Amino acid sequence: MQVSKPFSQACENNKGPLLAVLQQVLPESTHRNSRVLELGSGTGQHAAFFAPRLPWLSWQPTDQAHYLPGCRLWIEEARAAGADNLQAPIVLDVLQPLWPELEIDAAYSANTAHIMHWPAVEAMFHGLGQRLPSQGLFCLYGPFRYQGQHTSDSNVRFDSYLRQQDPGMGIRDLDELEPLASAAGFQLIADHAMPANNRTLVWQRQPHLALTK
Repeated sequence: MQVSKPFSQACENNKGPLLAVLQQVLPESTHRNSRVLELGSGTGQHAAFFAPRLPWLSWQPTDQAHYLPGCRLWIEEARAAGADNLQAPIVLDVLQPLWPELEIDAAYSANTAHIMHWPAVEAMFHGLGQRLPSQGLFCLYGPFRYQGQHTSDSNVRFDSYLRQQDPGMGIRDLDELEPLASAAGFQLIADHAMPANNRTLVWQRQPHLALTK
């Protein structure tokens, strides 16, 4: 069956601002040859856009199996255009006990935490906590709540829409994320304001924070 190349307007809209944050958070001066694991690559648009513009990083896209055929089309196109640092996408489901055997230095995920059910969010942090080295960074992009409050009326509507579609989905509260992140050995070190009432949270793996089993 022929696979159509997927397209996300949201990815198209946010890729530029996200690139600017990644250039700041993962600069060549300190992250040359770093291996970045992308969780929930979706269409593959972000990976295809970021990799050629962050040539000092090795970018590994991943997602659940049913997303990969479309994702591969974006990745193969970028690789054919010269993005040698962009790896072929592989299957990774955060809820599976065995993740692919990969050596990673940093991680990135966009617009996933509000789609995942809470156990998957927990599994994402726990899995990265087991695999990222000390000082390793995890950049998480999306809409978030703070102390129970949404940051905009549009996010209120979006959250309501998500929960109507599936009660397990919804915009996550930073106050809920921080305890599970801490249990996985992470500390929040930056919170970047982004367009369209989104944020990029940057978590760092701390050597003194013991991973909770």
